[in-house]
Amino acid sequence: MPVVTIQMLAGRTHSQKAELARVVTEAVSSIAHANPESVVVVFEEVTREDYATGGTLLADQPAH
Repeated sequence: MPVVTIQMLAGRTHSQKAELARVVTEAVSSIAHANPESVVVVFEEVTREDYATGGTLLADQPAH
């Protein structure tokens, strides 16, 4: 059973997550020859206060 964990900043819509889950499941199923029903996709959402790049929290960086 392949498990794919996707970490991303919070704020994506239900439909964005649904599409991402569908596309990731299709890719894993096709490439790894796994039954689509056995592919698990887990979304881990983090806040800007929980994520840093270049040693600086995103919350302390200007928004892009």
